[in-house]
Amino acid sequence: MMVSIGVYVRRWRRSLGRLWQDSQIRGAVQCGAYLLCGGLLSAASLRGYPQPIALALVCAASGWPGVLLAAGGLGGYLLFWGQAGAQGALWIGFGLLAMLLLGGKPLLQDRPLLMSAVTGAIVAVCGLLVQLWLGDATPAWMYLTRIALAMGANWVFMAALQRRDAVVEWLVCGLGVLALAQVMPIPYVGLGYIAAGFLAVSGAFPAAALAGLALDLAQVTPVPMTAALCLAWLTRLLPGKNKVLRYTAPPVAYAVVMALAGVWDLYPLPGLVVGGLAAVFAPGRPALAGRRGETGFAQVRLEMVSAVLKQTELLFSDVEAPPVDEQALLHRAVERACGGCSHRKSCKGKLQQLPTGLLHKPLGNGEELPLNCRKAGRLLQELRRSQEQFRAIRADRDRQREYRAAVVQQHRFLSEYLQELSDSLASRQNPPNPWFRPEIGVCSAGRETVNGDNCLWFAGVECRYYVLLCDGMGTGEEAARDGALVAGMLKKLLSHGYPAEYALRSINSLCALRGCAGAVTMDLAELQLDTGKVTLYKWGAPSSYLISGADTIKVGTVTPPPGLSVTEGREMTERLSLRRGQTLILLSDGVGGEDAVRRAWQDGSLPSGELAAKILSSVPESGADDATVAVVRLQPVSMSTS
Repeated sequence: MMVSIGVYVRRWRRSLGRLWQDSQIRGAVQCGAYLLCGGLLSAASLRGYPQPIALALVCAASGWPGVLLAAGGLGGYLLFWGQAGAQGALWIGFGLLAMLLLGGKPLLQDRPLLMSAVTGAIVAVCGLLVQLWLGDATPAWMYLTRIALAMGANWVFMAALQRRDAVVEWLVCGLGVLALAQVMPIPYVGLGYIAAGFLAVSGAFPAAALAGLALDLAQVTPVPMTAALCLAWLTRLLPGKNKVLRYTAPPVAYAVVMALAGVWDLYPLPGLVVGGLAAVFAPGRPALAGRRGETGFAQVRLEMVSAVLKQTELLFSDVEAPPVDEQALLHRAVERACGGCSHRKSCKGKLQQLPTGLLHKPLGNGEELPLNCRKAGRLLQELRRSQEQFRAIRADRDRQREYRAAVVQQHRFLSEYLQELSDSLASRQNPPNPWFRPEIGVCSAGRETVNGDNCLWFAGVECRYYVLLCDGMGTGEEAARDGALVAGMLKKLLSHGYPAEYALRSINSLCALRGCAGAVTMDLAELQLDTGKVTLYKWGAPSSYLISGADTIKVGTVTPPPGLSVTEGREMTERLSLRRGQTLILLSDGVGGEDAVRRAWQDGSLPSGELAAKILSSVPESGADDATVAVVRLQPVSMSTS
């Protein structure tokens, strides 16, 4: 039953992953997120006056994200503020214009405070216009506060979009809580209280303090929220690790502060409870450390290169090939066909109106032509030639699209890898200690003088260890060359810390661009020597087997080989554990599969090498493909022998 549940969960995750790979679904989710973000930020309020935080984010963005944020902010001002939101709509209109004129331009890189100044000017000018034309009675101190808040929030958002910095993240949290403080989708549950409770449990102390300050400035409760959230965060310093106390600290601390202040307001309690419990399901995130010396310099350089690669990826993604001029191909065919015809003057004008659909379907004997031509045979010949040219142009466009998709993919991989590397430098965590050592046994038999199967096992960074089985399809020197090339490239990438999924998809792109789809299959086991967990990546490879006690469990199914497409292909991933003495068996196509494994699995005490040889000995020698068996186990370090 547990195995069935695990398989179900893995399938569910893979299904979600495939959905997220769909560009249309991912784009729809991102569009909705931009609209929602702009709408929520427009709810920010101080003393009952709307604030230009949504404007600050619109001016910090660029391109379509900025347009969507502006649309969400415009709707939010009208929804939350009614007639009072007219000034907010005016902010958004001018902010959208400024974003379209200056957003993403090199001018902002040389003058980082220019957009903040523009944002403040927009708020100042709009405030004067509203006072002169609509008779708005906003006090002078609020007028100046709006200008300062718009400029400061824009600087914070621009810094957050350009780099990851602890202080900037704390300020973003404070601005977010200030905006959410007035949003209450259901009675007694405010989004601002939920966010504040979450930060008090899982955020840094400055983030919790700024969240409390934002609630106090929004004046949503007479209870001092800064004191309550600071007290909730300080409970982490108590001796022991009581998880119940930690996750219930926000409502408990609020009740204590409420009793000390002598002010009773129970409205924030449900939101604080929900926020504290939400932190239970939040994934952990490494804390950022200050940048000092050579490490900080390297981190900054890595982040800069990552940002450049990300920007290059976006530029390549926006490039679209011009459409094929189908009408020009038809006109050329007509010109060639009618060049020597004596009736060209009478029917040439009619032939100029041929439908472009003729390029997309077989012409047959000319029945598809829309009019009778006295030299239909010659016209058909020229139309078929135009069809061939059209197919060649489309094939060339498809090829260019594949190349562009591969370039975009590699830029994204490198950008994310460099950002992860920069974050790992910032965390400054000591590498984990290995608790297991790998025990690898490999046995192989080639059907010719050269074996097309290539099996490697090698160490990665920190506590990662890899077992790679590349099967060059077919036999002989060509299969061996393909398998050795792919295995060698994967080893170089993985041994230097490149993520496994990125490395495999890079190989897939290489195979697709070289036109050698199905040339190899890839079976990769990533062992974590500190936890005993294994991530198995399979791309075109046959099923593997996990032996636990007397049970033999089939792992993975046969999938299409790599190289069919740059964007549509994807590896299959399975997550296993070998920490309790389980045995993982990787097989190439030439091995018989489960029957061969079951026949050989009789004595669990056999060493890995002997077990691999025994499985291989049960394979018939009359097979037409190379056969390789890799047996993988993990042994505790204390049991290792020198």
